[in-house]
Parts: sequence; structure tokens; C-alpha cells
Amino acid sequence: MSPDIYDKDCRSCPRLAAFLDDVNERYPDYFCKPVPPFGDRESDFLIVGLAPGMHGANRTGRPFTGDHAGILLYQMLHKYGFTSAAESLAADDDLVMTGCRITNAVKCLPPGNKPVGAEINTCNSFLENELRSMPKASLVLALGGIAHRAVVKALGGRQADFKFAHAAVHDLGDLRMLDSYHCSRYNTNTRRLTTEMFDAVFAQARELLDK
Repeated sequence: MSPDIYDKDCRSCPRLAAFLDDVNERYPDYFCKPVPPFGDRESDFLIVGLAPGMHGANRTGRPFTGDHAGILLYQMLHKYGFTSAAESLAADDDLVMTGCRITNAVKCLPPGNKPVGAEINTCNSFLENELRSMPKASLVLALGGIAHRAVVKALGGRQADFKFAHAAVHDLGDLRMLDSYHCSRYNTNTRRLTTEMFDAVFAQARELLDK
């Protein structure tokens, strides 16, 4: 993966770098580095999450892999023809993603799963380069408000002009963005995001991509 959209050695955020060092001492077998994007590099569909989870992507080295947050996501990716399997188990499994890529607004695990504004801003240049490398009329699926705002910032938009709303579609010039609530355990357990709601978002994405 080109360093302009991902840097495996990045330590630009002191708090995150120190936290990863601490986690790595406690879990020496974990990935504990910035997590790279995963999927089809030439695709016109990019899913943007928030940040790696402690025992998910931070453990496995693949976005949304190894914890609850990825279960529903990979099920939908498979249902709508983007993956070869409905479950992502590890970074070295045989799952193949076609026509889609997954990345995060913040590439490193943040304490409490909550990056601060400066960390989101520091990591935004990677997201900007990734978005600007996509074909025109590509679709971005933003999972949650932080991912939504990170995409708007990366493309130079005014936040006031693009308000997050589940299932909303935004015209960002060369790209389109579709919003969804994040598929976190909290959101699915509280039914803020149901399977049916997430399925409808992916059906919407598929329709937008096929037009």
C-alpha cells in the first residue's frame, strides 16, 4: 500500500503511539500498528470506519476483523457481491474483496475507542489522498458521524453543508457519500442500527454503484 495513503511506521500522534506501545506490551501477539486499508485498490466503492478496535483490527491487522463490529459488515459485503465469504477471520485468510475497499478515518487504535480531534486531523491527510485517488463518481460509505466528518474535511467541504443522517446521500463533487450508523456492538444491541436497516443501506449503495 502506497505510503501516501498509509504509513505502517507512522507515529505522528504521541498519545496513540504511546498507547499502542502499552497495548503491545500487554498483548505481544497483536498487530499494534497503524492498520492498512483492505480490499480492491482500483475500486469505486470505499467504506470508511472510525478506527481499529482493541481486539479486532488492532489484533488482526485488517479493518473490521476479529471483533463484533465486523460481523454484520462482512455479511452484507458478501450478500451484495463484494467479498468471497461472509466472515473475515484474519489478515491472512483467503477472503477476497472485489469492487470495494475498507479504510478508517484514524488508522491507529485510540484509548477507549475515542480519538481526539487533533488525531483525526493528523490522520486526515491519508484519507484525503485515498479519496482523491478514486475514480470520479465513486461512492463512499461513511460509518458514523466521525467518519462522515472526516470525509467532508478530506475533500475540503464545509461541515455545515453536509449533515450526517442515516441513509442520506451527499454530492461531494467528484465523489458521492452515503451515510450509515456505525455497525458497532452498541448500535446493533440497542437496535439503533438493525440488520434490516444496514441491509437497506447496502441495497442503496449497490443501486448507486450500478447506475
